[in-house]
Order: sequence, then C-alpha cells, then structure tokens
Amino acid sequence: MSTTKSVLPGNATVEQVFKALETETAALFEHLDFSFLVDYSVFAPSDRGRTRVHQPPELLKGFLHCFYHDIYGPRPMAQELHNEDVWRQCGFTRPPGRRTLERFITDFAFVAEDVFITLVHELAEQVPLGKLYRIDGTDIPVDQQDDEAEWNYDHAEDDFYYGYGCCLVTAADNIPVAATFTPAKKVDQETAMRVTSDALAVKKPIWTLGDAEFDMLDWHDRLLEQGVVPVVPYNQRNASDPLDIEYRVEDTIAVTEERLDEAYRKRSRIETAIGVCKDLGLGTPRVRGRVRVESHVFLALCLRLAVALTNHERDNDIASPTITL
Repeated sequence: MSTTKSVLPGNATVEQVFKALETETAALFEHLDFSFLVDYSVFAPSDRGRTRVHQPPELLKGFLHCFYHDIYGPRPMAQELHNEDVWRQCGFTRPPGRRTLERFITDFAFVAEDVFITLVHELAEQVPLGKLYRIDGTDIPVDQQDDEAEWNYDHAEDDFYYGYGCCLVTAADNIPVAATFTPAKKVDQETAMRVTSDALAVKKPIWTLGDAEFDMLDWHDRLLEQGVVPVVPYNQRNASDPLDIEYRVEDTIAVTEERLDEAYRKRSRIETAIGVCKDLGLGTPRVRGRVRVESHVFLALCLRLAVALTNHERDNDIASPTITL
C-alpha cells in the first residue's frame, strides 16, 4: 500500500519519475479502455450546469487502484488518492476528495453491472476464454448492522451467514464472464438463465458445468438450444419418476457417462476462480445497504478483469490475482 509520502527521489527528472513508477497501478490501466463511461447519462453534468472536475474514467481507476491495495471506503480512499504518485497514475489532474468519491460510487451503482459487462467484452477480444464455462453462486457476507441483508443458509458449508450472494459464470484462467448480484448464495432458475445468457453473449463454450443446484429443466434446455452441453448431476428429487442416469444431459444427447465425468471433474475450479475474485475485494465489502454492496461486488469483478488482461499482455499468469512487473 502506498503512503502519503512521495516515494520518488527528489532530484529525479520527469522521465526518471515515470520509469520509477512502473507499478501495478500504472500497469493496471494500460490495456482497458474506460472512456465509454462518459457516455452514461448518470455521469452527465447536473441540470445547473456544474461540470465535473474529475471524470468517470479517472474515478474508476482510482477505485480499482484502492481495491487492488485493499483500501475500501471513501475516507481511506481519499487519503490514498492524495498521494501524488498515485493520483497522477490514475489520470487525475488533482486529487479527488471524499465527497467526490461518494458521489461517484452513488452514480456508479446505476450502471455497475453494465460496466462490468462492457469490460468483459473488451477483455474477450484479447484473452482466450477456453471452451468451458462454470457456474456457481457464492456468499457475500456483510456486517449485521446492514439491515437490508438477511441470514442465509450455505449448503456447501452447512452453516448460516449474514449477507447477500453473487452468481458467477467463469471461463479459463479464473476469469469471470458474467455475474449478477443476488439476495443469497442460492441461485434460482430465473437468475441462472439470465447470467448464462450474458455469458453466452460473450462467447459460446462447448461445455457449461454446474453442481446439482443447477439441475433446472429450462436452463438445461436453453443451453442445448444454443449448442452448449450442460453438465450437471441429475437431481432425482426433481422428478416423480427418477431416471437411471447420473447427469441430466444423458437423457437428451448421446454422450457417455465417462466423458461427462471427465468434464465434471473440472467444475471445482470455479471455487478457485471465486477465491481469486475474493482476494481482489469481492468477499470484503465494508459498506452497508444492498445498492452499495452491489457496487462493491462489481468493482471487485472489474478489477479482476483488469488484472487478468494486464497479466495476459505481460505474458504472466493470467489466473493470478496479482500483477507481476
């Protein structure tokens, strides 16, 4: 984490300064284009004609820098962004204040998911996503003082948690390609259908893997209609007259159980992908209220995309949550 004290030598030339500042922050914004943010009406000047001193692309960069360094909340972020070494790398002409950051995150809430989707499509033009998707829900725990959250049961952990949820579709190298914020970790069919449609709009894989929670008939059929093989364990509790199969798709297309087993063994990698996203802030929202937590979730996912693309361009490990210079 940087401090408010400059780390640059006092007698450095401008050229030496920027060479010295080849940091994760500088690398993070080198390959993603954030200029589309200015087209959102939510970021337009107010009716009274007041212009914005700090533009949305720079503000998003400031948030992503802070998330990368585990700095959350407008007050500590404003302190971090008063470091000249940092705010110049984020593109600011002068450091933003706490109220500016609060106003941006309030506005960003209206377009958070759409911004994430746009950045996913940017990344997909440059980074291979593989031929296999995975889908799962994860918990987003929050402080119990958040009166908009609820207690939810986590079947995987056999325990309760207080908070919200997020349904994710991930591709190769721990890259999220679609996501939606949910009231709980458990995913219903409507949510699964929507997030899967978003993922297929990025790229169509050959396989989509999910656990038994995703043994949903409409979801299963939608994937097959799109030419994608859904591989989920058959849940006999979903049928009054259970079939003698291990996977739902066995009753639909000619594919061996051995081949499905081979594919399904790769499903658990989504847990690693979710863990990488949580390392970048997904699992540590320090804000309250559904809207603010949702914004936090999508900022963390946007950061994951930026890190993945940066590592790809530098021939580093794309799956890693950290940037290697």
